[in-house]
Amino acid sequence: MRAIGALLLCCCCCCLGLPRPGGAQPFLRLRPSPSDNLPVKDIVEHPDPEYDPKEQDLDERTLRKKLGGHFDPGFMAVAEPAPANASGSGGGSSGAAAAAAGDVGGRKARRKVLRWLWARTRCPVLYTWKDLGVRFWPRYIKEGNCLAERSCSLPEGMFCKPVKSVAKTFLRWHCQGWSSHKYCTWIPVQYPLISECKCSC
Repeated sequence: MRAIGALLLCCCCCCLGLPRPGGAQPFLRLRPSPSDNLPVKDIVEHPDPEYDPKEQDLDERTLRKKLGGHFDPGFMAVAEPAPANASGSGGGSSGAAAAAAGDVGGRKARRKVLRWLWARTRCPVLYTWKDLGVRFWPRYIKEGNCLAERSCSLPEGMFCKPVKSVAKTFLRWHCQGWSSHKYCTWIPVQYPLISECKCSC
């Protein structure tokens, strides 16, 4: 009897975990978690606007109080920020290296070569603002990416890849239940961001 009871309990749990037809939120399990595949891919949202927060749910003073000390203006914004330049894009050219190598014996030339090598092989984090949508607060996040347009090694073959990340806490509009019986509220979620890139295989 115990085995039968355990089996029935397991079946019930499985059924409760399935989306309910006609009104459930099948895209509910959206909480981002740290991953080797950063930055976080775009989240697929339920298209029904019934799952969006209403105007009264977006009171900035209330939400700031709920988020508390986790609000970081350096990485999050309530309104759409002005486009920011990518930080440390790196660069350089083989022509610059050739010109600098013309007089290898001089200190000035060596400094030029070293500067070119540093620019060629460094791996800055490039930040851009991303709109997470109305179901996140604040809805704008400054997301980091590793420069992947070119190889970062000489000879070529290695590329800039994320090696460290930090988690920023946001509020996520979370709905439970279905149809007119659903209950929605803001819950804290952690969103991982690339904080350091490194040249590696």
